[in-house]
Amino acid sequence: MDLTAALVALVERTEPDPGPEPGATEHTDADFAQMADDLLAQFNADDLWVFAYGSLIWNPEFEVVEQRRAVARGWHRAFCLTLTRWRGTRELPALMLALDRGGTCVGIAYRLPAGDTHGQVVQLLRREIDANPPTNVPRWISVATSDGPIRALTFVALPTGNAYAGRRPLPEVANVLSRAAGHWGSAAQYVFNTVSKLEEHGIRDRNLWQIQKLMAAEIRANHAMPRDANVD
Repeated sequence: MDLTAALVALVERTEPDPGPEPGATEHTDADFAQMADDLLAQFNADDLWVFAYGSLIWNPEFEVVEQRRAVARGWHRAFCLTLTRWRGTRELPALMLALDRGGTCVGIAYRLPAGDTHGQVVQLLRREIDANPPTNVPRWISVATSDGPIRALTFVALPTGNAYAGRRPLPEVANVLSRAAGHWGSAAQYVFNTVSKLEEHGIRDRNLWQIQKLMAAEIRANHAMPRDANVD
């Protein structure tokens, strides 16, 4: 990896939390409960599987009883969501990963403990959904594993959502991610954690690999560091 922890440390910072966008509302407990009801009405099983492609791989925040390498066909991971808080601000928005239409995404399917499926889904929704109405929306998808196909809950980008950023050139994405930060820290840290964890699982996403290389070069250039400087 070209993007190292030392390079990330050069741009790491936290910004004050600006709060929700003006005029936006936050989901209530009843909203999350209803969303979980709706999802479980579409598909309900004794075991809940979650397909992780980004931060859920390195920070799942739920108990895992089994994991499998999984392939989602018809979807690809992309920095297609605009963030104006968390790892960005209104003055310098960040970009976040979501599944977008087309291509193939290799990720990890996690099986959660049996029991209280509704509560587990609510917990996941609270973590992944911010804006109301959301642009990062829950969806059941089929993923392929070495032990056969499974139905898993994941989060995909809604192209009509307010935060949808669309497809952008990779140098533009790298430029944004090299500079943005919010009250959860820098976008560079998010990229470093995601790419590092994917590498641990033997998953190399072509676009993410190129983005981290571009980010490393940009951070070095912004800090007047020669290309061969040792920043591990």
